[in-house]
Amino acid sequence: MSGQGIQSCPVRTGNASNFSLHQPHDKVSVAPGETLTLTCTTSEMADPCPVRWLKGWGSESKTIYDQRESLPRVIRAMNGSNSDFTIYIRNVTREDMGTYYCVKFCKGNKGEDVLFECGRGTEVSVQAKPSTPIVSGPEQRVRPEQSVPFTCTTGGFSPKEIVVKWFKNKNPMTAQQPQITEWRDKTYNISSTVNVTLQKDDVPSQVTCVVQHSTLPAPLRGSFQLSRVLRVPPIVEVRTEPSSVELNTTVTFTCLVKEFYPPNVSISWLENGKEMKVKNVSRPSELSGGLFQLRSWVEVQATEEKNGSTIACVVVHDGQAPANSSAFLRIFNTAQSEWSKESQMLKDDMLIYIVVGVVCTVLALLVAAILYLIRTKQIKAGKSSPSARLHEPEKSSEATTQESDPNNLTYADLNFDKERKTIRRMVEMSQQSEYACIQTNRAPNGDENLTYADLDMVHLSKAPKRPAPRPEESSSEYASVQITRK
Repeated sequence: MSGQGIQSCPVRTGNASNFSLHQPHDKVSVAPGETLTLTCTTSEMADPCPVRWLKGWGSESKTIYDQRESLPRVIRAMNGSNSDFTIYIRNVTREDMGTYYCVKFCKGNKGEDVLFECGRGTEVSVQAKPSTPIVSGPEQRVRPEQSVPFTCTTGGFSPKEIVVKWFKNKNPMTAQQPQITEWRDKTYNISSTVNVTLQKDDVPSQVTCVVQHSTLPAPLRGSFQLSRVLRVPPIVEVRTEPSSVELNTTVTFTCLVKEFYPPNVSISWLENGKEMKVKNVSRPSELSGGLFQLRSWVEVQATEEKNGSTIACVVVHDGQAPANSSAFLRIFNTAQSEWSKESQMLKDDMLIYIVVGVVCTVLALLVAAILYLIRTKQIKAGKSSPSARLHEPEKSSEATTQESDPNNLTYADLNFDKERKTIRRMVEMSQQSEYACIQTNRAPNGDENLTYADLDMVHLSKAPKRPAPRPEESSSEYASVQITRK
């Protein structure tokens, strides 16, 4: 009978009804190098029948302890006892794993040992530490933005329970369900896989597999540097200094190879498709993020036959397809240069004329606006000043009669401000003018802005000049009216 698990003891064959055998532990776990304890007790008997410990059952069973003999690493806990048959197995190894039975034998009719009673068996498992985790990745390098799998494997551990965690740098990642398989001697292996999308700045990054098991005082770790599988293609740029040159001068073409990884790169120069001999190549310099850059340059003599030539920089990175960038050699002669300068001067002069014209136009518009504002203010001021309108009667055949008639009046409309004058002004005497003292009263039509005065034109023209009488201050406004003599 195989000893791969707990086996049931056959039916008792003895005839002592008061005998009992007790094997209390179904399972026992022990670490390598420790001492295994197998417990078995019986009721006391005075017969000489032996009690033995067997590993396994049936044809595969093996005697571990006998009262008459035992293995070197096996000792009895209570020597001479007729009821306690507990044993110790020192310095346990993986080979000690199995199921152990405590068995009572008796003598048969022919003197042979016959099974009398046995215990239910104790399954012994020897704990085993998992091996150091190994993290593996793709065999070929891949570009950024591609997802690649990483696998962590460890084995030879027991018991079966184990925990695996993944981290990118210090950030946890979600992994697929781990696969646990049974190996030899009741030990186990595990395989865990996680997918990682690589980034351009992952050169210094790493993924880490962390294994936790009951046999470990501290977790085990396995790591993989992402730089081992990452390939960042270079950025290639060609610059010309200067961009356009005169005949028989030297122009420098510089090839910038930027942000690539790994630093395996080769550079060649082509002029119109033909390779140029160039030795001016710098060593790759590392950037802060782990990427690299370098530069190469070539000097070309600007001759007439090279005008318009294509100068190309070809970069082969890490055995991949070439990447290239190119620039043109542009040459101009002295006559073209002078003509270009004159054209530029004409353009500059034209620009000056345009600016001057615009400035003059703006100034003219500004002056016109100022004059318009001044005129508008003058018109408004004229409307608000006092004015006088003289109304003369129409000339008729009775003019002589009108002149002698003191009641024939001429009216003058005087526009005064509403405020009352505090200073009375007297009319001055002049040889060129006639003056009248005008006593004001309200206009008949109710216009508050007009003051009417009755003027005796006959008096003004015929009477001798005399000072105007002083009006009463309490009820009159006075104005001087100047009439030019004809």
